Amino acid sequence: MTPHAIRLTPRVGVVMVLAAFLGVVAFFWPFVVAPGTFGSSYAPPLIFGVLLVLVLCVVLSEIAEGGIDSKALAMLGVLSAVNAALRPLGAGTAGIETVFFVLVLAGRVYGPGFGFTLGCTSLFASALITGGVGPWMPYQMFGCAFVGMLAGFLPRASGRREVLMLAVYGSLSGYLFGFLLNLSFWPFSLDPNSSIAYLPGLPFTQQWHRYIAFDLATSLGWDTGRAVTNFVCVLLAGPAVLTTFRRAARRARFRAPVRFAAPDRPRPARPANRAHRTLEGTDEIMRGTPARGLTEDNG
Repeated sequence: MTPHAIRLTPRVGVVMVLAAFLGVVAFFWPFVVAPGTFGSSYAPPLIFGVLLVLVLCVVLSEIAEGGIDSKALAMLGVLSAVNAALRPLGAGTAGIETVFFVLVLAGRVYGPGFGFTLGCTSLFASALITGGVGPWMPYQMFGCAFVGMLAGFLPRASGRREVLMLAVYGSLSGYLFGFLLNLSFWPFSLDPNSSIAYLPGLPFTQQWHRYIAFDLATSLGWDTGRAVTNFVCVLLAGPAVLTTFRRAARRARFRAPVRFAAPDRPRPARPANRAHRTLEGTDEIMRGTPARGLTEDNG
C-alpha cells in the first residue's frame, strides 16, 4: 500500500473535521440558520471568511506538525499547477470539467489529507489564472476539497475493480459538486415569488422540496455532463495515472526517516620508503641474494 503523502495527526484530524463541518454549514445554511439570525447579505461573507481561515489552519498545522515534507509540498505544487492548467480546457462548457479526475486519483493514491489540500489549492490557483475570483470561490474550493478527501477514504481495491470504483465515484462526485454549488447562489438568484425560490421561514421539508426542484430544473443537464466527463476520464486515463502517481510516491518515499551516518575515517597509510625497503629485501631473499643491509654488516 502506498504511504500517504500527508500524515493526519490527531490535531490535524480535529482541524479537518471542524473545517468539513463548517463547510457543510456554509453550503446548507439556508436550512440551518433561522431567519433574522444574520442578515441575508452578511451570512455568506462571514462563513466564507471562517472557511478560508480554517483552510489556512489546515495547511499551517500540517507544516508545523511535519506532516508535509518538502517532497509532498513539491508534489502538491505540481498537481495544483496541472489542475489549474487543465481547468480552462473544459471551461465548463456543457458541464465538461477536466479537473476532477486528477483530484479523485490523487486523493486515492496520496490520501485524504492530500486530496483535501489539493482541492483547495488547485481551485484557488485556477481562479487566479482564469479571473474566477468571487464570492463563489470558497464554495468551489470546499466542494473540490470534499471530492479529493472522500476519494482517500474509499475502500481497498486493485486492478480493474479499483478503476471502475473510482470512475463511479468520479461520476457521483460530479453530481454532488453541482448539488452543493447550487446552494451558493440559490437564495439570491430567483424572484421570491417563484415556486422554486428560497423563502425564509418555511419548514425544512418545503424548503428542501423547493431546492430539489430548483436543482433539477437548472443544472441536472450540466451536472450530467460533468459526471460523464469524470467517468470517461477516470476510466481511460485512470490506470496510467495511478501507476505514475504510485511510482512517484515510491521514489519520493514520503515521510521516510532521515538518518545521518558519520563518514568513514580513512586508514593511515604506511610510509612509502619503509614499504619499498621491505619489498626489496623480500625480493632479494627469494633470489638467494642477501639484502644490502646484511652485506654491509658482514663486511
